[in-house]
Amino acid sequence: MLTKRLLAYRANSDSKKNKAPRSSVNYETVVHIGVLFTIENKDKHECIKTLIKRFEEDGKSVEVLAYLPKNSENHEFLFDFFTAKDISLWGKFTSDTISNFSKNSFDYLFYIDQQSNLILRSILAMSKAKCRIAKSDVLNAPYSEMMVQVSEGSSIKKLIDEMYRYTKMLS
Repeated sequence: MLTKRLLAYRANSDSKKNKAPRSSVNYETVVHIGVLFTIENKDKHECIKTLIKRFEEDGKSVEVLAYLPKNSENHEFLFDFFTAKDISLWGKFTSDTISNFSKNSFDYLFYIDQQSNLILRSILAMSKAKCRIAKSDVLNAPYSEMMVQVSEGSSIKKLIDEMYRYTKMLS
């Protein structure tokens, strides 16, 4: 409970302190893309892999960071990942993987979760990405330059397809 409050405080504080330049970038000129998500199930994992393949076919460099919740299965070790063990009691990230990922000045950083996750919002707050893209959600709003709306109950595939479609429109 204390860690969650501290994480929320840190996210808010990090967001205010983070002076990274933000802007929407023309998709054709995008070079470096980050993908951030919570590992949930095999279907989501496959959808993420398909998205990454699309980006790579478009000539983009992609880095991925996944959060593995307690009692969840990592379907394959294709992506860098972290767990709650990488967060101190004081809500500070202790993993170099997280630190390095958040310091990248991605052209786009896609946050792909149906339900907003405080831990990943904290990483969004620290991120130096130019344009952070997430599902439309009140909790994600302070940490996103672009939000994608999908109807309630839509699949993760629908969310990913809409994120890809709208960013491709940025020309």
